Amino acid sequence: MASKNDEPRTTRFLPQLLWWALAAGVVLVAALGALLCTAGEASAQTVTVPGLGNIEVPNEIAIPAGIPGMPVSIPQQESAEPAAPAPIEFSAPGITFALPALPGLEKLGLTGLPGFNSPTPVQPKLAPHKSTGEMAVDAARAKLGANYSGGSAGPDAFDCSGLVQWSYEQAGVSVPRTSYDQLAAGTPVAQEDLRPGDVVSFYGGGHSAIYAGDGKVIHASTYGTGVVESPMATMPYAGACRFQD
Repeated sequence: MASKNDEPRTTRFLPQLLWWALAAGVVLVAALGALLCTAGEASAQTVTVPGLGNIEVPNEIAIPAGIPGMPVSIPQQESAEPAAPAPIEFSAPGITFALPALPGLEKLGLTGLPGFNSPTPVQPKLAPHKSTGEMAVDAARAKLGANYSGGSAGPDAFDCSGLVQWSYEQAGVSVPRTSYDQLAAGTPVAQEDLRPGDVVSFYGGGHSAIYAGDGKVIHASTYGTGVVESPMATMPYAGACRFQD
């Protein structure tokens, strides 16, 4: 019959017995693993068992975690995809950011923010405005080569004052019919101040022409010559006037 003094001794040796049983199980597993690994020389991992030493256990055999001497494997964590770089906001005194002209940009409410300039609207290019005289010159130039005919005022044949009258009608301005009346009706202009479209008179006021610029005039010359562009110096100058719209 066991005495009461034997109970503490039994309790003290029980953990050692369990440990030896666990170690024996590991050895048995190692032996079985060595028999199963027949395809070439298998790689192994070393497990240190207290009281038994080092034991080579094939890698194909999973060893329970928590056994002393077994290397602890650290699970590899999946590498996370790199996050997209956050947009860098940059601003500094004295630096101006010019935004591109994008449709709807004016609705974003960026106007007035420091460092931002609203794009300048592109203005459509308008045709330069022509004066009344310039339009009269264009009309007269369109008739270069037309026939001369006394008493005619277009649109196919002209005398000198008839060409002047018809050209100004195309510009929306009414002028007198005869050469003398034309010179008297307009605002007098000095020869050095002539501008395209001014009415220039020759031969004492009996012949009218339209100043075309660069010292030349367009006029209905005479029979057989018709409407031509000539230098002013080829005819005796009498005076000039200007008609406004």
